[in-house]
Amino acid sequence: MTTFEIGEEDFLLDGEPHRVLSGALHYFRIHPGQWADRIHKARLMGLNTIETYVAWNAHAPRRGEFDLSGGLDLGRFLDLVAAEGMHAIVRPGPYICAEWHNGGLPAWLFDDEHTGVRRSEPRFLSAVADYLAALAPVLVPRQVDRGGPVVLVQVENEYGAYGSDAGYLRTLTRMTRDIGITVPLTSVDQPTDEMLRNGSVPGLHKTASFGSRSLERLKTLREHQPSGPLMCSEFWDGWFDHWGEHHHTTSAAQAAADLDDLLSLGASVNVYMVHGGTNFGATNGANHKGTYQPIVTSYDYDAALDEAGQPTQKYWAFREVLARHTSVPDYDVPPAAPAPAFSVRIESARPLAAVLEQLGEESAHAELPTMDAVGEAAGYPVLAVYRAELPGEPRPGVLEFGEVRDRAQVRVDGRPVGVVSRDAHERALPLPAGRTVELLVEDLGRVNYGPHIGEAKGLVGPVHFAGDEVRDWNVRPLDLTRVPRLSRGADVTTTDIPVVGPVVLHASFDLPPGAVPGRYGWTGDLFLSTRGWGKGLAWVNGFCLGRYWSRGPQRTLYVPAPLLRAEGNELVLLEQHVGRDTVEFVPGLDLGHTEA
Repeated sequence: MTTFEIGEEDFLLDGEPHRVLSGALHYFRIHPGQWADRIHKARLMGLNTIETYVAWNAHAPRRGEFDLSGGLDLGRFLDLVAAEGMHAIVRPGPYICAEWHNGGLPAWLFDDEHTGVRRSEPRFLSAVADYLAALAPVLVPRQVDRGGPVVLVQVENEYGAYGSDAGYLRTLTRMTRDIGITVPLTSVDQPTDEMLRNGSVPGLHKTASFGSRSLERLKTLREHQPSGPLMCSEFWDGWFDHWGEHHHTTSAAQAAADLDDLLSLGASVNVYMVHGGTNFGATNGANHKGTYQPIVTSYDYDAALDEAGQPTQKYWAFREVLARHTSVPDYDVPPAAPAPAFSVRIESARPLAAVLEQLGEESAHAELPTMDAVGEAAGYPVLAVYRAELPGEPRPGVLEFGEVRDRAQVRVDGRPVGVVSRDAHERALPLPAGRTVELLVEDLGRVNYGPHIGEAKGLVGPVHFAGDEVRDWNVRPLDLTRVPRLSRGADVTTTDIPVVGPVVLHASFDLPPGAVPGRYGWTGDLFLSTRGWGKGLAWVNGFCLGRYWSRGPQRTLYVPAPLLRAEGNELVLLEQHVGRDTVEFVPGLDLGHTEA
């Protein structure tokens, strides 16, 4: 039986000192057909371990469900790690942050306002117990002492930045042991005195998270933990992007120097991220520190492997550093050839208004509900249509909201009149005279860090027009999984001019002649350019690539090779504003302008 333990100075693998050289890959941000490729490239960089969070809300979007199939097959992911001859670190939270919507916490946890997350609250702990029990059949038999790859399991995530409920951490530790986890348990916190003090309890090995000043930060960690192996569980090699900002990059040379400092002290490391991947669908998170800031679709992170899984300068710089401290496989990753560039003509357009009944049921409410209150059956919708009659006789006036979470496109009697946006701190909009107001309300991403986690989405009332309260609302949550299945019915019109939304667009395409994955170095991936488009979501062969937005910075949506076929690919876009009559595929990623 293989053993993995915490020694006086080192991790011990079968009793011998062992250094963990890990890289973060999130299975839920990578197409499952590409898991093996990303794991393999991480090993070729010189790593011996793969780390992943577990996104509770991805597996359990509705209460009582737990999905471990397809892209959520964590067991298969861990088996691929083992097949590559690597170890695994699993971080099940329950809170993960990760720039992932709601920090990984299911939205249904917050249906009961009395449920208190991330603390010793019975309703929350009961749900966590069920979650860990559902993970047990995946994790327990795959521990290293049972022949599997898992050597460490983390409890909670940077808890010292959030609270100081030691009883909560002790309960989580006990729950994790109770399901059969026998490998060492860890905590992670930013290396400040307060966070390290509040973020761990006996039974958890303390680790740190940082991206620079390695010597100083490991010294602080050692002051709080005099013995045992030093480890940076999140060595930040890049950063994430918000819509409307620049694309964040960091110096490969400086990151490599900081990594070298860390390893020179004999510390273990988990590079966050070795490959970031993509926030497919509408899974991006958001931040809110006075201003609401939604995160973009790409989770490239300026990591060692880019969003498409190709080595960056950072990959080679890290590989050179790792080679000074360990043996690195004598094999180079061949460069990928540019993807084919071609155009696809939009074949049909269908106004969103014409297909609303196919996307969700409308319900009537005397009082204004949130999207969460009406949309649990749809898995908590990203889009919903609110409709009401304006009070009084038709007249101009100002429509005022308690709050819009997070963006509303407003129409009066079918005519577009403007947008109300949370990130611009907007809560009011002048309206022309009319009888009916209709709003397409969008959840731009649930906050993943801080006190706004768990807040309901949609319109927050009361809503007033010209001083009078607007009541008797009809609300229709939209099930976006139905969008790519919409037919091209009789009311479809061929478009040969720029299209105005909200509109559902269809196109079909074949791969260009001679474009064969693996031939001439092409990986088979495509890159959909969003230049010239407004705002919306895109699907290829029924798979939601994610959101696009003219605000940038990103200007491409990544199309993983396993989604594609040689002929008969289906492209669907839900364009909310205005687009073109053609879609362009370009040779590579365009993540936007950088700060420099």
